[in-house]
Amino acid sequence: MMGSHDLHLSRRDALMGAGALVIGLCLPLGGAKAQGAAKGPPPIHPNAFIRIGADDSVTIISKHIEFGQGPYTGLATIAAEELDADWSKVRVESAPANAALYANLQLGAQLTGGSSAIANSYDQLRRAGAMARAMLVQAAAAEWKVPATELTVEKGVISHGKSRRSSGFGRFAAAAAKLPMPKTVTLKDPSAFTLIGNDNGVRRVDSSAKSTGRATFSIDMSAPDMLTVVVARSPRFGGKLASFDATEALKVRGVVAVKPISNGVAVYAKGMWPAIKGRKALALSWDDSKAEMRGTEEMLADYREKTKSPGLSHGATGKADAVLAAAGGQVIEAEYLFPYLAHATMEPLDGFILWDGTTARARFGSQGQTLDQAGIAKVFGIGMDKVEIETLLAGGSFGRRAQTNAQFAVELAEVAKAMPVGTPVKLVWTREDDIHGGYYRPMFAHRFKGKVDKGRITAWAHTGAGQSFMIGSAFEPFAVKNGVDATMSEGASKLLYAIPDFRCDMHVMKSPVTTSFWRSVGHTHTGYAVECFVDQLLAAAGQDPVEGRLAMMGDNPRAAGVLRAVAKLAGWKGPQPSGGRARGVAVVESFSSYVAQIAEVSVGDNGEPRVHKVWAAVDCGVAVNPDVIRAQIEGGIGYALGHALYAEVPLVEGIPAVSNFNDYRSLRINEMPEIEVFIVKSAEAPTGIGEPGVPPLAPAVANAMAALGQKRPARLPMVRA
Repeated sequence: MMGSHDLHLSRRDALMGAGALVIGLCLPLGGAKAQGAAKGPPPIHPNAFIRIGADDSVTIISKHIEFGQGPYTGLATIAAEELDADWSKVRVESAPANAALYANLQLGAQLTGGSSAIANSYDQLRRAGAMARAMLVQAAAAEWKVPATELTVEKGVISHGKSRRSSGFGRFAAAAAKLPMPKTVTLKDPSAFTLIGNDNGVRRVDSSAKSTGRATFSIDMSAPDMLTVVVARSPRFGGKLASFDATEALKVRGVVAVKPISNGVAVYAKGMWPAIKGRKALALSWDDSKAEMRGTEEMLADYREKTKSPGLSHGATGKADAVLAAAGGQVIEAEYLFPYLAHATMEPLDGFILWDGTTARARFGSQGQTLDQAGIAKVFGIGMDKVEIETLLAGGSFGRRAQTNAQFAVELAEVAKAMPVGTPVKLVWTREDDIHGGYYRPMFAHRFKGKVDKGRITAWAHTGAGQSFMIGSAFEPFAVKNGVDATMSEGASKLLYAIPDFRCDMHVMKSPVTTSFWRSVGHTHTGYAVECFVDQLLAAAGQDPVEGRLAMMGDNPRAAGVLRAVAKLAGWKGPQPSGGRARGVAVVESFSSYVAQIAEVSVGDNGEPRVHKVWAAVDCGVAVNPDVIRAQIEGGIGYALGHALYAEVPLVEGIPAVSNFNDYRSLRINEMPEIEVFIVKSAEAPTGIGEPGVPPLAPAVANAMAALGQKRPARLPMVRA
């Protein structure tokens, strides 16, 4: 546990202190900031990412949050590889909020998202590791008075063969810290890698602490005089507080205060239970004049009607409508409907903050530190440099902690500001709060029309309708061009398949229901819709699902590569049923990674599908940590299957009708299929792996159901009450 007194030792202080106490390759952060403002490529500061202890320990500073997806291990592997570190001495700490040093090089701010942690850090951390290694070698050469070229480094030990001297890094760290950073370094040839791609000797750095309960999450935060806060929010999206009476709430033992904030009414208490009891005792009145009052069925009816006419073009080649209208061939139509989905993180949203009148010091699982800093700063009316964020481990996110409006951080600041200066507070969203009023995957409707002629798919027309969470957000300037929000149609606006006459367009639907990133973002629904429809067309064309796809993948060799690999892994001989089971296939590119999956499925007497086994092949470029990659694919399959089969947040007159895992069904452990994962060897730069395991699963299951003679599910979840 950490106490409030710990807040006086900020992460920045820790970094600075480490240079004096532990001996580190540590420069003053102010100097680094100044360099960060210079023009040109992002600077590389080994001191920002690597610290060497006198005990030979190597600490890698992670600019990305660890919420189970493995960047702590991946980032450490990359830096340790070029450093030639001893993996047993490598540890990882979270970076402070500091975009000048720790910006995501793909996204331009300190932010973890888009499966970009390894992809944007690969070159940066390789160079940082190589620079630190060069400085240590130079320091050793100076002390031993030998040419640096005669020194070798292996597993954290620097050696001079001629004189038979050797020593660990720690002996030279202080001297190395005083040397100028080399302007250029030579990176290893991949054939010399000993850690990157190592499938056996690189253990996860966070497993032990998490397995033994030593790891600290936001929910573990405690401090003297800390108050726990829950907020009463409108039951309807878009509803506003009209009035409240806190008389009965303040009678609850342990309730200290009740304060209105922008999103509702905050209840402060000496513990979670009195906070919840106090909230329940509030008398509340809401203004629903601008709230969403429709239910799911009414909204879907509106969406479906909208897809009957073309929307704003997201991509087109040829003359799809003309080909579809012409005589000859077979025209096939399909429609796919997707519900609102919650992220349902295992650890609910929570965070700790202390406002001292000048500086705000927050500790929580921040996925977008730069956005959160800005949001907190705006609430207090201070500069971002007065907002310190320590990023703690988080129990999952799936996109929930990356809000374009820093929603949680803003609310955290508001509940602190409403109390006297110096009051430590911990804000908690219960799971019911989050499933009831969180930020959902948008509801979507997709309508397709395709033509099959002489055994070929000749035309493809697709119109979708759903909400855009980019339009109107801080991300709009770079995420939306000419009204086109690419996240709505990613995976559908440009197919993996060469179809000569093609169009894809979208309608932006309006609703006060809050929506956001959900694991794999647009691919989560477009992957299903596209891969189900192409399977349907191939069946009509009389083609095998694998061979038919491959025949159209001439321009996508990596997609074809994973499809061939998964077919070989599964011993694909077609989808035909055998022993009551059939197989379905799907392949999706997302976040520049390619994943193909084959699912073996049966249908029980109750009509529910049972997935027995999933084979997966993935091409994510250089496989930095194969074990982490397999874990992410396996986890993605389980997450995707649970949501495809069971999960939905239905609205009834605008109010969510589910609230927790009892009625927001997840996959149970006995329902998890057997999984085999094959990683395609690649020399391409690493790409994402946190999300790409999700999109192919549901369409592979649906296509297997179709092979069994069942109706291919046109509306998710597949199992509906």
